[in-house]
Amino acid sequence: MIKLVLTGIWVCAITLASVYFSVYLATAPAPAAIDSKQGALELVKGETITVPVIGDGAITGYFLGRISFMMNKEMLKGVTLPLTEMTTDQLFSLLVGNKMVDLAHIKSFDPKAFRDEIKKGMNERLGGEYVADVMLEQLDYLSKEEVKENSAGQPKKLGAPVKIIEGAPAEGAPAPAAH
Repeated sequence: MIKLVLTGIWVCAITLASVYFSVYLATAPAPAAIDSKQGALELVKGETITVPVIGDGAITGYFLGRISFMMNKEMLKGVTLPLTEMTTDQLFSLLVGNKMVDLAHIKSFDPKAFRDEIKKGMNERLGGEYVADVMLEQLDYLSKEEVKENSAGQPKKLGAPVKIIEGAPAEGAPAPAAH
């Protein structure tokens, strides 16, 4: 008889504990706002662009870059323009003649300020808060002389491009080739 009573108490305790934990887990706080924010964003991949660097009235070199954007999905529904081409055009407009990257003082380059400037310019051009985040996938510099030597077919050894910043490729982007 005592065994039957103890078994009943044990079953009641286990039942109460499982009900308590199931209610506790069902009323757990919602996931962080970051998860819902990420769900409201869409990746818009940028093209690889070549931007001339102009100094003393002449082209001194070229920036090679690939920049992608995390954009607001809801706002993109109303856009009928081709976004990749539009972002490439805006990047070119923002970066031609921009002195944010000083090659003489490459260590002072501020990627955050660079991203913020691109985001601000893109949102102004699009007329709203379309761009949530800017991702710098690649930003290299080639001098005009290096490009000339390479295009002339001279077997002279080229120096490696100056890596200003290189981030992880955006989701779905092809992996860079190994050197």
